[in-house]
Amino acid sequence: MTALDRSAPADAAPGAASPAARAGRMACFCPPGAPTPGMAPDATRWSPGVAVLAAGFALAVLSQSLTLGMLPLAGRLLAPSPHLMAAPYVAMLLGAATATFPASFLLDAFGRRAALALGASLGVAGGLIMAWALSASLFAPFCLGAFWLGVAQGFSLFYRHEAALGSTAGSQARAALIVFGSGAFAGLLGPALALFVAQAAPAALFAATALAAAFTQVLVLVLAVLTTARAPVLPGAAAQDEARPDWRAFVAPTLVAGLAWFGMTAAMVAAPGAMAGCGIGVPTVFSAISWHVIAMYAPAFFTGLIARRLGAQRVAALGLALIAAAWAVEAFADDYWRFAAALVIVAVGWSFATAGASLRLYGRAHPSRAMLAAHDAVLFLSAIAGAMASTLWLPV
Repeated sequence: MTALDRSAPADAAPGAASPAARAGRMACFCPPGAPTPGMAPDATRWSPGVAVLAAGFALAVLSQSLTLGMLPLAGRLLAPSPHLMAAPYVAMLLGAATATFPASFLLDAFGRRAALALGASLGVAGGLIMAWALSASLFAPFCLGAFWLGVAQGFSLFYRHEAALGSTAGSQARAALIVFGSGAFAGLLGPALALFVAQAAPAALFAATALAAAFTQVLVLVLAVLTTARAPVLPGAAAQDEARPDWRAFVAPTLVAGLAWFGMTAAMVAAPGAMAGCGIGVPTVFSAISWHVIAMYAPAFFTGLIARRLGAQRVAALGLALIAAAWAVEAFADDYWRFAAALVIVAVGWSFATAGASLRLYGRAHPSRAMLAAHDAVLFLSAIAGAMASTLWLPV
């Protein structure tokens, strides 16, 4: 908590000088959710800013979903070598991985509003650069735009951590899953927006799609400006404030989630090119990607209930099993329905594995912001490895 966020004590001596509040100076740092003196603890309350964070995350996922199908296909057309087809997608993931630690530190130093607005503004720039590169058929600038759009994705993935850090200890997982599940609405809006783009600019579909992604990031920027400057201070949120981060408890869930991100990305990046090779049209490919996005985030709304019955570890193991099954389906797919089924199955498996790992991380590791940034960095690096492997394990 900065000096700007803390008022002078009520019992301060008259005339006593209060700490000067100015930008860049911190009087003290209080962890998000530190209890407010005089207020009764509440172990089940979550941040009132979760709704805004959920809306911002949904729009960020919508921007991402517009590019999921376009990046591999456009890369296939622009890349000077077939081996570089996945380079734009890898560039986006590299940008997301690069953003994890800066996002964490900027959220601490400058608060939600400035940090999340910065991430969204970089996404706007990335979408515009991609649109220009596509209209000029330039591969290297296209990859650069994908990188900046990925930076925005790295910031947006931290929305779920912000929801958890601003909530009480008993509701951290629920707040994070609510934000995570809001991404399903992007899958519902994606087909309508993609159809509008296809009808409005059929001759420049890819460039128009990049412009739509940039416009969506503008809406994310607006919501970032409207969010609270810092995580709300809630009573009882620091019930476990004396527990230090446990890096040993961090390893297992991070490795499980990283494996899930590797498997899901390998299947998802290979699918659009494989579908195009089977004669499936671009609008139909975008439709399959939209169902994939819905299946990625919708399970988060009920994963918590399943985890209470089966346990977080079993939920994560079930997710990995579903990812392996999706690989088997996609390896022999030759029509739309099999590809779509594989994409839905791998997305549900990814959701279960990621949510199960997150529940275990929040429950046992007592994660700090640095630990959460390291967790997300491992996820994106695993996704990069999966994107690079996608050109090897499926014909494209």
